[in-house]
Amino acid sequence: MASSKFKIRISYNSPVILTFCIICVLVFVLDKYVFVKLNLINSFFMVPGSAKCPVPFNFKSVLDYVKLFTHVLGHVSWGHVMGNLSFILLLGPLLEERYGSPMLALMMTVTALVTGVLNACIIPSPLLGSSGIAFMLIILASFTAISKNEIPLSFIFVFILFFCSELFIKKESAGVSVLAHIAGGLCGSMFGFLVAPSKTRARSPKKEKTVAEEDEYASNYRPAKNNRRTQGSDSEETIIGTIEL
Repeated sequence: MASSKFKIRISYNSPVILTFCIICVLVFVLDKYVFVKLNLINSFFMVPGSAKCPVPFNFKSVLDYVKLFTHVLGHVSWGHVMGNLSFILLLGPLLEERYGSPMLALMMTVTALVTGVLNACIIPSPLLGSSGIAFMLIILASFTAISKNEIPLSFIFVFILFFCSELFIKKESAGVSVLAHIAGGLCGSMFGFLVAPSKTRARSPKKEKTVAEEDEYASNYRPAKNNRRTQGSDSEETIIGTIEL
């Protein structure tokens, strides 16, 4: 009797989203528990504000231009980290499968740049956090559902929950801009209109494979007719089949 084997394999199913979340957690841990006196997040993962900000954006500093992209990796508290990454891990893998990893990485990069530039030009306070990325994913997922002529109530609840948390929950420190997060939502809307889903996962190969498997299955289980014996006027037919388990 053959013994059945049950194997569980953990896959890195969403490389862009998982890598982004791991880096966010790593940056926060290093800042809070390893390089405590270095102020890692304030130095490298927070984009300065406009001219009215106490520390305005320096257009002559290369590091400030880098912060236009890296500010999405910095967070102010565990609550800030877990709140943003919960939405990103909930919606990101589905959208990465739909649009492809390179396209989603480009969307996240553009969103980070737009929110960073907007903050450096308009907002009189520094900015950090991946809330703009999360809001972009929420709006993009909503557009994915709208394209099917329906709006799931679950996405409406997610939108309201995230928007209310940004407006009414008191932040633990400065650096969280509601306007920049709305800009992330506008980026998600733009991507929903302009970007077509990836066609890398075609259905035809899957169907061909299924037909081939069915043919193989039928050939293995088709009984063989042989050993035909005839005695006098009576004929007896013996059917011998081979079943592979």
